[in-house]
Amino acid sequence: MLLKRLTEYGDRIADDLPAEFYREKQVHWVLDIAEDGLTAKALNRKVSGRLRDQVVSMPVPYVQRSGTKVPPYLLVDSAEFVLGVPKKARDGSGTEKDKDEALRRHDAYRQLALRWVEGAKTEPAAQAVKSFLATGLPAFDIPPDMEAKDTVALMVGTRWLHQLESVQRLWAEEVRARKGGAAERRGLCLVCGEHRALLATIPEPVKKGAIPTAGGSNEGQLISINAPAQGRGGATQLVNTPVCHRCGGRAMAVLNHLLASDRHRRRFRDDGVLLWWTRRAEPDATLDMFFDDQPEASDIEDLIDSMNEDPGPTAAELVDPDAFYALSLGLNNARLVVRDWIDVPLRQAKKNLAAWYADHGVWDGWTGKTRYFPLWQLALSCGRWQGERYAPDSAPRGLEADLLHAALHGIRPPARTLVLLLQRVHADQRVDAPRLALLRLLLNRSPDPQDHLMPQLDKDSEDPAYLCGRLFAVLESVQSEALPDINTTLRDKYFSAAVSMPSITLRRLFDDSGAHFKKLRRDKPAAHYALEVRLLEIYHKVSDDLPGHLDDVQQGRFIIGYAHQRYDDIAQRRAAAERKKAAVPEQGTPASTSDATVSA
Repeated sequence: MLLKRLTEYGDRIADDLPAEFYREKQVHWVLDIAEDGLTAKALNRKVSGRLRDQVVSMPVPYVQRSGTKVPPYLLVDSAEFVLGVPKKARDGSGTEKDKDEALRRHDAYRQLALRWVEGAKTEPAAQAVKSFLATGLPAFDIPPDMEAKDTVALMVGTRWLHQLESVQRLWAEEVRARKGGAAERRGLCLVCGEHRALLATIPEPVKKGAIPTAGGSNEGQLISINAPAQGRGGATQLVNTPVCHRCGGRAMAVLNHLLASDRHRRRFRDDGVLLWWTRRAEPDATLDMFFDDQPEASDIEDLIDSMNEDPGPTAAELVDPDAFYALSLGLNNARLVVRDWIDVPLRQAKKNLAAWYADHGVWDGWTGKTRYFPLWQLALSCGRWQGERYAPDSAPRGLEADLLHAALHGIRPPARTLVLLLQRVHADQRVDAPRLALLRLLLNRSPDPQDHLMPQLDKDSEDPAYLCGRLFAVLESVQSEALPDINTTLRDKYFSAAVSMPSITLRRLFDDSGAHFKKLRRDKPAAHYALEVRLLEIYHKVSDDLPGHLDDVQQGRFIIGYAHQRYDDIAQRRAAAERKKAAVPEQGTPASTSDATVSA
């Protein structure tokens, strides 16, 4: 099914794909052949790493090759094949064996190029190449800075020879002959369902470096069976996985196209990559927004609202036939590892993304708006806080991929996420918006409805853990109002103890708050009254049922209750400040009756 979806997508974006069995490569040298074929000059197109924008890169003939007698590519190949440049050691010396191998490779390259010449007799450029190669190695000086591994492309006049239709056709025939095995095998292709010539091996691997990996980077094969123990009945290669030439080449071309696309690819920070596309191959604003590192809150809210609308009576006629596909890949040595495969209707994918945002959105008391966070920030919130920001690359390994999997499938993140998050909250003594968002997501996707929490303060909640968190937040506010310049706050000293064992800690802090209230009664009577009412209201709800110990999920509810109460307190203070500001008239303007009433 995966190969089928890739080939279907390839049919829709055929104009964006390179020619069959072509791959994007950097060209280091251009062999500019005169139109009469009697002379040629080598043009250096190498650039330093700082000038990457000046690199000459284009699709050229390519197929995976290995072994001791490596075959050539058609026209575009290394300098060893094109001009017989032998490999050299670092000191510039070369062995006779390397020289002989360079001559062999050039001869094989020359024979393949002349095959094209014989089949394209009416092509003027072909005759120029024939004259140039007629006497074997070209009789001109090879540039001293040309290396055996450098890629050399041929040009006659203003035309790249590998872009000619006759070259592309012959190269496709050559690859099919090489990858079809010694005896051509025909049968039913599992991908297209037609009787065609079958591949012995997949012709094109995934490009080296296209998939991040913690180990050594290498080219990777999607299907690779090269040992009898790996294949059914001891069969190797693609005997038990019949794939025709067209489907195998097209699927791998699409895979490499997606891996090179910034829009359809998300590389994980540790290892692995996720690719996504849709059946219609058209841009989709919702998917672009989700995979963007900084989505706009207004776009997210529009998505949530659109998914919550009840379908009308004509909904059956308006069903979107589009589909969403996502492929998560890793790399193990030279083999691709398919970690996840998603094939769902596009509307279902959008519903999953809308639910993802709705489940983690947190209300911000400073702005009075709901905040949403990109995947990387949620994953990094489980990393180490270092004073002003999270330490780079401190997110637990694989967590970003786990969160992405949960978002696309509409499921709960793995159980380890809550443990990792609580560990960092206790270690850093910090509860910020990204951590609160991830915590709310984990609880909202719990099978227990009691764990599902609103994005802002729920004054009707009777959950003891949630109330304990609110109680601790109010006690912290009492201290900060009474002692605004204190260096060590309640959170610094008692937060972890209160989260784990609220009964002992909160009763002690409640009793100790009397001294703070005494100071507030004298210096800030209004704050004393408001905080005392708030504290007693919460304490009376939970005083008879203060839990002695909280498990991980209950600790999560405690932390959310704590954050909700703090955000609500911030919002109330801002509202009071705005009312006070509105009650004070501008200088030289008499106060109105309403102003005097508010002020009183």
